[in-house]
Amino acid sequence: MYLRAAHVEKSIEVLQQLIRDNPLGLLTTAIKSTDQPFIQTSHIPFVLDVPSSSEENASNGILRGHVARQNPQAKALMEALAAEQVASGNATLELPDEVLVLFNAPHHHYVTPKFYTETKPATGKVVPTWNYAAAQAYGRVKVYCDSKSEETRRFLQTQIEDLSRHAEGSIMGSSAPWKVSDAPASYVDLLRKNIIGIEIRIERLQGKFKMSQEMGAADRQGVIQGFEALESDVGKGVAALVKERGELLKKD
Repeated sequence: MYLRAAHVEKSIEVLQQLIRDNPLGLLTTAIKSTDQPFIQTSHIPFVLDVPSSSEENASNGILRGHVARQNPQAKALMEALAAEQVASGNATLELPDEVLVLFNAPHHHYVTPKFYTETKPATGKVVPTWNYAAAQAYGRVKVYCDSKSEETRRFLQTQIEDLSRHAEGSIMGSSAPWKVSDAPASYVDLLRKNIIGIEIRIERLQGKFKMSQEMGAADRQGVIQGFEALESDVGKGVAALVKERGELLKKD
């Protein structure tokens, strides 16, 4: 991700909130495998834990998720873990190479040069772009895939309960949220055997809000008015973010 100074978000707390609000991440791995593609990406909803600890990088947070065993990316992860355990001679769950998880904010849109109401008529030196916000998390992944292990069972049970609780409450806003315990225990046990757990301690958390901050105040106002005039949810969302980020510029 290109982190231009005008767009970069330096607050870890802001980036963590972007993840909580938009937990569907794109997990990307590069794993050598005899049967699976080298580079793979999957859409995975994550739970973000932020432990209170003085441990290095702990403040960035820990991502927890799960993947279907039949997912080719899960097969590559399990194959790599088995090879790592043989090579290290211990029962490690962590792979040595970095993985990347990308999170996108929901509001993004093409920006027409016509929105730049000051620069376009004055010089014409404007081009199209795209406004968006995103966060990227790098770290090493632990893989919980031994279905006979109590550690794996506990991890997956906690993961699916926490994820359901977050989605039902924070995302759906339900006053009577669905709970994992609402489903038959035997059914949950069966499904749990068909997934693997992943845990990523975030070593680097970076992100950006590319919302016309590089433009002058008059052009930003033109962008806001242009998006509001679209009268769409996305247009209103982008307009609000452009306004919010413009206000932050005044405080710097």
